[in-house]
Amino acid sequence: MEVKANEFSNKDITVTYDPCKCVLSGICAKELSDVFSNSIIPWVNLDNTETKRIIEQVKRCPTGALNYFKNKRMQAS
Repeated sequence: MEVKANEFSNKDITVTYDPCKCVLSGICAKELSDVFSNSIIPWVNLDNTETKRIIEQVKRCPTGALNYFKNKRMQAS
């Protein structure tokens, strides 16, 4: 599976980032600094908090530069 530079995943979701839409307001880093950072690479670490909190923060992105989708779960045979 190809991993894109602007996609970040945990076991539940994948967050996508569109730098062309971002106005660098910093709301994501100010409100959820456990996940989004202005000074650390990679700047998104979805393992640092609950998925529910990440989704709530992504929905507050003022430009829509951040989006998410739920990952498909592998089913045991």
